[in-house]
Amino acid sequence: MPAWHAVDPKVVEALVTRRARLRESPLAKLTTRELDVLREMAQGRGGAGIAAHLALSESSVEKHVNAIFTKLGLSGEQAIHRRVAAVLAFLRDAGLRPPG
Repeated sequence: MPAWHAVDPKVVEALVTRRARLRESPLAKLTTRELDVLREMAQGRGGAGIAAHLALSESSVEKHVNAIFTKLGLSGEQAIHRRVAAVLAFLRDAGLRPPG
């Protein structure tokens, strides 16, 4: 590799691909606070736990959770657990795959 190549072209390609994937992701619609709430959901915290950890009221957490569901297109789903679906979307976007 020539000395002027500071970063492997494959790494650059992976970063560009990831950035494009993130722009197209439904998670790109979420605010920073909604992403914070979703991360807490992904760690298994419920409303009260999220509120305590992020120093929010439980009603604020519920508003953020509902906004997350709406932005991820999960507002009317009855056949799936919406919190689980939101966390799975978060994991897919992060490039992680849930087990089996």
